[in-house]
Amino acid sequence: MKIILIGYMGSGKTTIGKHLSEELDYKFIDLDQAVENEEQQTISELFSKKGEIYFRKKERTILEKILSSNTNIVLAIGGGTPCFGDTMSFIKSSKDTISIYLKSSHNELTDRLFNKRLKRPLIAHITSPELLSDFIKKHLFERSYFYNQSEIKLSTDNLTIATVVSEINKEIKNYSNRAK
Repeated sequence: MKIILIGYMGSGKTTIGKHLSEELDYKFIDLDQAVENEEQQTISELFSKKGEIYFRKKERTILEKILSSNTNIVLAIGGGTPCFGDTMSFIKSSKDTISIYLKSSHNELTDRLFNKRLKRPLIAHITSPELLSDFIKKHLFERSYFYNQSEIKLSTDNLTIATVVSEINKEIKNYSNRAK
């Protein structure tokens, strides 16, 4: 099975993914890291040197390779990944795959991201929590159509990592039982 974690930056996809993969004894992959490894450049460098379209095509190629493997995987994808082209449809139609939207409020995301914004090229230029909150609200509005196509949606505000992992496990069991 491939469990794909979807959500906005700061929603905890990588952190939750690592813990979930350990608990399930699945391989963990961060899609951004996989792209960086293959390209031998950071995402920021790829965007500035080759552009977003190049990055999104490379990201899709690597995603296809990962989802075609026979390995049990927890995969954290970038916040913009499901919003490009038909990527969300591709994810949903992939064999033995379940998508989970880690849903965080704009307030929670603002709190998590403001002091870490300099490490995130998309928001490094933002100078106040209020401007960051507005930026996040706009992005969540634009991306919610894609995120909400996930088979499982889980609100993560004020939850511990252990609680989120436990909830994901319950939701996966419930989803698997409904799918039978």
